[in-house]
Amino acid sequence: MNDLFTKTDYSLYSNAMTFVRRPYVRNPIGTDADVVVLGVPLDMATSGRPGARLGPDAIRRASVNLAWEGKKFPWTFNVFDKLKVIDSGDLVFDCGDAEDFTYRLEAATSDILKNGKTMLALGGDHFITLPILRAYAKHHGEMALIHFDAHTDTYANGSSYDHGTMFYHAPKEGLISPKHSVQVGIRTEYDYDDHGFNVINAMQANDQSVEEIVAQIKTITGDKPVYITFDIDCLDPAFAPGTGTPVCGGLNSDKVLKIIRGLAGMNVVGMDVVEVSPPYDQSDLTALAGATIALELLYVFASKPTIAD
Repeated sequence: MNDLFTKTDYSLYSNAMTFVRRPYVRNPIGTDADVVVLGVPLDMATSGRPGARLGPDAIRRASVNLAWEGKKFPWTFNVFDKLKVIDSGDLVFDCGDAEDFTYRLEAATSDILKNGKTMLALGGDHFITLPILRAYAKHHGEMALIHFDAHTDTYANGSSYDHGTMFYHAPKEGLISPKHSVQVGIRTEYDYDDHGFNVINAMQANDQSVEEIVAQIKTITGDKPVYITFDIDCLDPAFAPGTGTPVCGGLNSDKVLKIIRGLAGMNVVGMDVVEVSPPYDQSDLTALAGATIALELLYVFASKPTIAD
């Protein structure tokens, strides 16, 4: 009877409350964690279909499919042997108050970084990346951005709180260097003359080999600290239907995962997965894709030279 409440080999969907069943620690400050998972249930900044505020919960629940003992195929190690990862639940903010939200997310991220940890954020709509980058830039300086998306999110005609304007504001604030940043999977119109970022559009990404894409990314980012942001609509809607602004012609899951694995060894300092919208999902396809990508990003982070054995 003593093991009834302590066994870790749960049936698949029991206690599906944290990301891959990592320990829940509401206040991560003072812990010895390397990575803090933070849910950011926001969809106030959406321009299309809402529902991304439900994304963190859906990703966590889908992640139980990945919570097996041992290493994840095809990696050669178990990420949790190298990293102590905790789940801090969701950011709390005043409903409907975008300014309050922005302040709280930046402050929470800053506290995590100042205490020697990094963060894996689960969105939420893509606006969450801007306040996160503000905190990271104070800690790491100007960064390179690896941005997977169907949209550039560099549009100047949106509001200050808009999931399509973050990467218009971020370079102007000195948070990221466009010439050292790359956007993968783009398949919507943008201003080629004023854009400033390096783009591997969806047609190019689908035609090029994984090795070619990874080589371009590494050349572009150079030796800058790297932040990775993954908008789930980078994937074709066939692989990720549950998102607010789906665009046909995207990448498939296999290619995306191979590209992410190719980033192992880079100086990745932070990461997020955004725009999972469960109301439009089918059979948890999108939530599972988001959870899988998030776990792969942890493996990439664990492969940094400062962490890898």
